[in-house]
Amino acid sequence: MDIIAKIKEASAYIRSITRAVPNIAIVLGTGLGDFASNVENPVIIPYGEIPHFPVSTVEGHAGRLVIGGLCGKTVLVMQGRFHYYEGYSLEQATFGVRVVRELGCSNLLLTNAAGGVNVEYKPGDLVLVQDHINLSGISPLRGRNLAEYGTRFPDMADVYSREFNERVAAAAAEIEVQLRRGVYVFMPGPQFETAAEIRMARVIGADVVGMSTVPEAIVAAHMRMRTTCISCVTNMGTGVLDAPIDHAGINEVAKQAESNFTKIVCKIVEMS
Repeated sequence: MDIIAKIKEASAYIRSITRAVPNIAIVLGTGLGDFASNVENPVIIPYGEIPHFPVSTVEGHAGRLVIGGLCGKTVLVMQGRFHYYEGYSLEQATFGVRVVRELGCSNLLLTNAAGGVNVEYKPGDLVLVQDHINLSGISPLRGRNLAEYGTRFPDMADVYSREFNERVAAAAAEIEVQLRRGVYVFMPGPQFETAAEIRMARVIGADVVGMSTVPEAIVAAHMRMRTTCISCVTNMGTGVLDAPIDHAGINEVAKQAESNFTKIVCKIVEMS
């Protein structure tokens, strides 16, 4: 079946359950899934029930769509995402974002757990992503252009909306949540980066590193969505500290940052 037909079929199924049009969609990264419990009067749809939707396979990704009220707005929360390293194509990994846009939502908040490349960062820091570097060598826009959604050669100058980011930064200052600014570098994983790769990432201007987000941001830019992104630094990159990196530790640090994360996400929702 054609990808556009799949997008429309998936969105039609969601509309058959709820007619709510979200003000903003939120994609929750590793260890941040508990945030979805803040949604009021939620309609919960497991990914496996939605036609053509991939299913999350990574610990810390519940694999559910949660639609309801938050901070006075209607939100759609993706409680878990899909990664290239899980064996999905980038078309599959970004399918959820395509469906969100088909549902009429034009605002997108991406979140992720990331490794710290900038040596001034520490675990638990929240970083407002200003730009990204794609070191995977792949693009979710490869192949036939979906002209119904966007141009063949989309501009990446404002992939993370400068206007939205400035408002997010001002909101963080207002509620006294420290929010760093930085550049996210995407590596496909699933192995953690080597010390040499972390040094390289620092040299080329990266502040945080991870295995997600960038494909979704590219697809969102293609569809002219207004996107902002918050990274939670859950560990320092290999070689920055003399300590091993493991997935369980990443989940734990993300949970410790939950209070500040919840405060800033609610402010972002209010601005959507």
